[in-house]
Amino acid sequence: MGRSQETFSKRENEKKRAQKKKEKDQKKEERKSNSDKGKSLEDMMVYVDHFGNIVDTPPDPLKKTKVNADDIEVGVARQRPLTAEELVRRGTVTFYNAAKGYGFIRDHESQESVFVHANGLQIDIAENDRVSFETVKGVKGLQAVNVRK
Repeated sequence: MGRSQETFSKRENEKKRAQKKKEKDQKKEERKSNSDKGKSLEDMMVYVDHFGNIVDTPPDPLKKTKVNADDIEVGVARQRPLTAEELVRRGTVTFYNAAKGYGFIRDHESQESVFVHANGLQIDIAENDRVSFETVKGVKGLQAVNVRK
């Protein structure tokens, strides 16, 4: 019979691998024994009290209040619809380039500058003209439409 082909270092490496596997299996068994997976549904339930805090006791049905879903307002409060007079704003043309077909109107009330394009004009305008206009939400902000002197 010939000599074994295994060397000392190969046997040592195999022993180390076996030891690591054994330790890994022991840790796995410990995790299984300490696991919370086997709990009942009641043990895993949590509740939210009337202050919004998470608690482990169920809420008292006697303290329950009825909430009408229509009373809940999410976002901006409802506003009354604007009249035709309120939609029309007044301002002064501060800049207008007729060749390129755009300019800006300074609103008299809010003093904000509103973009105006030639497509939104009903008549030709020039700088320092007093105009009335309506606004719509454009790609980059407010845009004046239905511009008239």
